[in-house]
Amino acid sequence: MGLNTDFHDLPNGPLSRCQICNSNELETILDLGHHAPCDSLLKHTQLKEQEATYPLRFLICQECGLAQIDYVVPPEVLFYPEYPYRSGITETLKQNLYSLAMTTTKKLKLQKNDLVIDIGSNDGTILEGYKAAGMNVLGVEPTNIAQIARQNGIETINEFFSAEVAEKIKAKYGQAPLITAANMFAHVPNLGSLIRGVNTLLIDGGVFITESHYLLDIIKTVQYDSIYHEHLKFYALKPLTILMHQYGFTITDAERIPNYGGSIRVYATKGTNLPQSERLIEMIAKEKLEGLYERSTYQAFRRKVVQSKIDLQTLLLKIRNAGETVAGIGCPGRSSTLLNYCNVDTELLPYIAEQSTSLKLGLFLPGTHIPIVDEEILFRDQPDYVLMLSWHYSKPIINNLRKKGLKSRIILPLPDVHLLED
Repeated sequence: MGLNTDFHDLPNGPLSRCQICNSNELETILDLGHHAPCDSLLKHTQLKEQEATYPLRFLICQECGLAQIDYVVPPEVLFYPEYPYRSGITETLKQNLYSLAMTTTKKLKLQKNDLVIDIGSNDGTILEGYKAAGMNVLGVEPTNIAQIARQNGIETINEFFSAEVAEKIKAKYGQAPLITAANMFAHVPNLGSLIRGVNTLLIDGGVFITESHYLLDIIKTVQYDSIYHEHLKFYALKPLTILMHQYGFTITDAERIPNYGGSIRVYATKGTNLPQSERLIEMIAKEKLEGLYERSTYQAFRRKVVQSKIDLQTLLLKIRNAGETVAGIGCPGRSSTLLNYCNVDTELLPYIAEQSTSLKLGLFLPGTHIPIVDEEILFRDQPDYVLMLSWHYSKPIINNLRKKGLKSRIILPLPDVHLLED
């Protein structure tokens, strides 16, 4: 950890250098325009107020291969106290997160009462799995969602994780053999402080497991909707290896998992020059084989994104001009990027339906001001078509909706715009 890594703790505002290797060799792949933060949902009383928007551009580093955006919105703006995302209400995701505990408890030979810490622990879903396996658990979560975790019996520190917070945790709880960070590692502007804190809290040989949206899946399935301000980085193994090495970690294993339309689970072990798994070596080779670090790959990605926008606009206009009806289903953060980039407003999509447990009900999407309503309205209206905005979990969601009686035809916006044939 003797290298200068100060640049890993990012300032707010525009960036001109790579977030991992500090190179200025950045190429813009997509300029999606100015967007409000995707989860800055509006109350009815806010609809006539001016919204804060920020540049949203997708770039690739020619030096280390990191895909990233080039503007840092202050974390307290993105992850405000009333932040509405909950990991535990989507059943498919909940099961995937539980599987992390089952898989790693056995893989890492964790013992009863070992301490497991989850950073960005949200409602405590991951830690519930470890607690059920007999571990002592501790979450660190900056938003008010921490209260839900506490109500569910998961001890949670209500702060942004940092090197300073790690020192306090170590003094009170000691060190841990395992620290997890699922679907938040790509969100962190103070990345240097976070990894230094992880190093402080892990025992020698301890493991830091991160789960992040995988760049290879993003590119192959045209997931431009996953580009929003919370996602500062879009990880692949080459840049991740460079990053973790600078802090005295070896990436010893990795696996692809289905979360969020294709993610990567990475095992970084505290220690240098440690052996790597065959699976990891094969994944690194596959990234190269798939052209993940070649310019032509990103030029093709850009063309597909533009065509996808045109196709979605064309289909929705055709439906409206035919006098037919359409509504949205599911309101993940990515829906804000998709609908704003494609200029889909209430004229083309009158509302988005969410399950009754969602914290987003009664609010409005930033930019487009599309209202988010209880799915009961969807079943009452039975529109001719529904646009599946949680398309990356479409199979289980559609099965559930059909069981509940939905008769509408279903549009999937990605990887290419098409109607499902039921």
